[in-house]
Amino acid sequence: MNHDDLPASAVRLLEQLQRSQSFHHDGAAGIEHEFNALRRWQSARLIRTHADLLADPDYRPAAEFFLDELYGDRDFQQREQDLARIVPMMTHILPASVLHTATLALELNALSYELDARVTRVLAAEFQVHESLDEAVYVAAYRCCANYALRRHQIELIEQLGQDLKRIVQKPFIHTALKVARTPARLAGVGELHHFLDVGFHAFRAMGRNAGSFIATIVSRERAILERIQAGHAHPLDLQQE
Repeated sequence: MNHDDLPASAVRLLEQLQRSQSFHHDGAAGIEHEFNALRRWQSARLIRTHADLLADPDYRPAAEFFLDELYGDRDFQQREQDLARIVPMMTHILPASVLHTATLALELNALSYELDARVTRVLAAEFQVHESLDEAVYVAAYRCCANYALRRHQIELIEQLGQDLKRIVQKPFIHTALKVARTPARLAGVGELHHFLDVGFHAFRAMGRNAGSFIATIVSRERAILERIQAGHAHPLDLQQE
């Protein structure tokens, strides 16, 4: 199917998908081991920073969705391969608002890959770090990259994605559309993609009115950490230390 035959929401989704796939092809070439070590370390940092959200029964499903499905240390290539095969069908089954949400998730993943690869290369070249990390060397490499505008955009994408999910879960027909799409997705071999959309939808639906507070909490903490890193704070990742 030609891109001209697709709605704008699907075209944007495909653009971000191609961006992610391009990264997987050569974005971390030569630093795969170090790159995966960095992502595991960052995943553990996020768990520490947002431990209270994970411990709260009201917030836990959404926190796990953000930490596992959006910025976990696992491989998202299968989900992206699924997506590449199903985009034309999705335009007939899922509303444009759901496609927009999936696009934001892909853009967040792609940008996170690119930023992490940059940090990884600095860690390896400037600090000779290939295995274990600690806060001091991570922050030093982060500051060497000095791509604070892109880091702010990364957090903005988290906020936009959360707001998107908060908005679409209030629409009953979205729930129906996801149910209708379950069997076609499974038959098409794209269950991983459907799982992602379904988990995100139900996690935010379960929070109800608490969704806004959840999003604000994550975004405010991540922005505070970013500002502390840029400002030269001695322990920027520990928000308990002033």
